[in-house]
Amino acid sequence: MDFTWIIVLAVILLLAFFLITTYNRLVALKNRFKNAFAQIEVQLKRRYDLIPNLVETAKGYMSHERDTLEAVIQARNQASAGLQKAAGDPGNAQAINQLAQGESALGGALGRFNMLMEAYPDLKASQNMQQLSEELTSTENRVAFARQAFNDAVMEYNTTRQSFPAVVFAGMVGHATDATLLEFADSEQIQAAPKVSF
Repeated sequence: MDFTWIIVLAVILLLAFFLITTYNRLVALKNRFKNAFAQIEVQLKRRYDLIPNLVETAKGYMSHERDTLEAVIQARNQASAGLQKAAGDPGNAQAINQLAQGESALGGALGRFNMLMEAYPDLKASQNMQQLSEELTSTENRVAFARQAFNDAVMEYNTTRQSFPAVVFAGMVGHATDATLLEFADSEQIQAAPKVSF
């Protein structure tokens, strides 16, 4: 056998090995961020299930605040629809952005609800309302941790996909686009330092 053919064969085998390794790494990272999104989905579904109970509890105390209560339920339904779409394809940028918009609207509606709740001391003192509020706060923390894990997994996938030499082959093996980070409207507020004044 000619020495040239041995070199050509070795280069082909090396290239094939590299393609297989790159493909497997990208698949593993994509599965990791999909799994991380599944954790977000679990926590958001828990949150969405708590919200109607919170609104039902408040209805008796806040009967003339019907618009606010309906806004919370409408925002919850919008966010839930965004979650369903994003759960179908966590790599779809449009679906992730729709979820982020729905979550932002829900966060705003819940913020208005919480401000109104301050005006009702009997409601705040209600054992059921305190328990629901505590569960919702706990769920919010879980969502934040799950979102961080998802965004970390997306960042690792994107970094690997964009790095040379994987970027040359990523499109050929089904990984042509970056995954999208899940950022809610509160990210600017979280980044800003708190202001204290006396």
